[in-house]
Amino acid sequence: MADKNNLLLFFDRPTEPCFMQKGDDKTVFQIPDNFYPEKYKKVGNQLADRFGTDAGRMVPVRNIALPDLSLPQQLPYHNQFSLFVPKHRRMAAKLIDIFMGMRDVEDLQSVCSYCQLRINPYMFNYCLSVAMLHRPDTKGLSPPTLVETFPDKFMDPKVFRRARETSTTAPAGDRMPVLIPVNYTASDAEPEQRMAYFREDIGINLHHWHWHLVYPFEAADRAVVDKDRRGELLYYMHQQIIARYNAERLCNNLGFVTRYNDFRGPIAEGYFPKMDSQVASRAWPPRFSGTTIRDLDRPVDQIRSDVSEMETWRDRFIQAIDSGTIVLPNGRTQRLDEETGIDVLANLMESSIISRNRAYYGDLHNMGHVFISYAHDPDHRHLEQFGVMGDPATAMRDPIFYRWHAYVDDIFQRYKATLPAYTRERLDFPGIRVSSIAISGRTPNQFSTQWEQSSVNLARGLDFMPRGAVLARFTHLQHDEFEYTIECDNTTGQAAMGTVRIFLAPTTDQAGNALNFEEQRRLMIELDKFTQGLRPGSNTIRRRSIDSSVTIPYERTFRDESQRPGDAGSAQSADFDFCGCGWPHHMLIPKGTQQGWNCVLFCMITNWNEDRVEQDTVGTCNDAASYCGIRDRRYPDRKPMGFPFDRPAPSTGSLGDFLTPNMTVQNCSIRFTDAVRQRQQR
Repeated sequence: MADKNNLLLFFDRPTEPCFMQKGDDKTVFQIPDNFYPEKYKKVGNQLADRFGTDAGRMVPVRNIALPDLSLPQQLPYHNQFSLFVPKHRRMAAKLIDIFMGMRDVEDLQSVCSYCQLRINPYMFNYCLSVAMLHRPDTKGLSPPTLVETFPDKFMDPKVFRRARETSTTAPAGDRMPVLIPVNYTASDAEPEQRMAYFREDIGINLHHWHWHLVYPFEAADRAVVDKDRRGELLYYMHQQIIARYNAERLCNNLGFVTRYNDFRGPIAEGYFPKMDSQVASRAWPPRFSGTTIRDLDRPVDQIRSDVSEMETWRDRFIQAIDSGTIVLPNGRTQRLDEETGIDVLANLMESSIISRNRAYYGDLHNMGHVFISYAHDPDHRHLEQFGVMGDPATAMRDPIFYRWHAYVDDIFQRYKATLPAYTRERLDFPGIRVSSIAISGRTPNQFSTQWEQSSVNLARGLDFMPRGAVLARFTHLQHDEFEYTIECDNTTGQAAMGTVRIFLAPTTDQAGNALNFEEQRRLMIELDKFTQGLRPGSNTIRRRSIDSSVTIPYERTFRDESQRPGDAGSAQSADFDFCGCGWPHHMLIPKGTQQGWNCVLFCMITNWNEDRVEQDTVGTCNDAASYCGIRDRRYPDRKPMGFPFDRPAPSTGSLGDFLTPNMTVQNCSIRFTDAVRQRQQR
């Protein structure tokens, strides 16, 4: 029986053929003669001898009857791959179905050996990752993070020239880290460059890529796509990104993000990625200031779509929200109820196989990405491929991503405004009184942030180079860890269980004007959510920031699978086998300012008996559930995502007016120190 860990070797140096040595132990796949592509068939025996002579381990590959791969092979090997392009999604869905349909790991290994030599590397990586996350016989096997396999999607191409130089001239143990420059995509003359540390953060872009890996669009097995509250998660995760982005903008003396809601008007911001695709051997195309999206006619991508289609789809969403119903394929209507309406709408917004009426409501979210990503070459006359907005791993680098998603969120907020406001009875937890929340640190109720330099190993993604670790050092935002201290009273006379919900929000806009409740609630950033026992009488609750339900720690964002202890899924690897989906912990807190940026911390305790979801979560990836859910389980909170700020409160003028006895607030500040510290090994 094949070892499932062998599948991880297909991610090692992904454009090097699988008959070459893979991994630190120099593993070689012994593929059947008929698996060699035409260009290698005449020298197949010579290749096997050449790479097998000093191999540390040989893996025989079973010769199986191969499935029909004609559809996935339509994407040229050296092209870009986009989940947002419908043709690419169809090809990827077919390949996922093939990988999911293999009868055992050995057959999966065989078909991967054949496909790795022929299928576009980006698509192969994505489809194998999805299959590994969803097949029962690969449980506990996590695909490597994308920055390891395709680092070209995350950094200045000059890094790779320096990496090749150092790997060729210095032995593995003596190589100096290669420094990734900061602020290399624009000068200080561009105001939006103040946000580059956020938009171009490697961890943030990895989060967006991994979220779409966990929540794919297409598959023959409906269970791969149809996950609990998938649509609502799409809405909430992106809503939180916009809330966080707006907070960062205020910290950098920039106004709130401007919605991209005029599909005929120019896009004011330009973006020049300064990245190269190692697979496509092309520079990522820029978008110049003042670009407008135009009708698409790209036969090579099987895309023919007019801007007017986007407007029609948008109008149908507005009509559905205002009428409270959606139109079904049979012409009947379905009511958008309070519990599931947001899930239904969001599954229509990001079209997938579980959308209720794809033909009528179209593909507004995805095609927004596509129109923008092809704005530089809408009819393929210049033979250009899509820009960074066309790839989930790179889209968040571009300022237009936030403008587009701010508008998408406006549509969702229009629906939320149709729901009944929460009554005080629905908000309160009778008998539970929260008196205070405080932040412990060097200065009470003050968060501290600064720059930090960390390293990531590029060796897995550097093809056709000497082996050994090649470290790249990058600079990112970081905060000092802190602890919440919450004081509350339980006057019920008996033990109770509560759900503690902690948010942070700005208090003023760019001009220093106080925010009203409607403005502030949409800027609320979820920091943590956890279950807490409450004994009768006074309770002091302490919670470390590192335990946030929103984030995953640095080690998980940038995990190195080669450091896994024991076999995947074994007891020895239990602490290492985690999901990679989660907001990067180093970006938990906004940057703040050197003078101290004023914000408000909000804490609420709700009744766990009303919130709880009965399920077993032992052994699951459940520590970053707020934005990602729980793998193979239901979302672990019955309340709407973002509760209690997910809908307007029309009669409420300020946050203070909104408070019930089970809530409290604390004014805080975030002080930024413009200095760089080196990350300490933990």
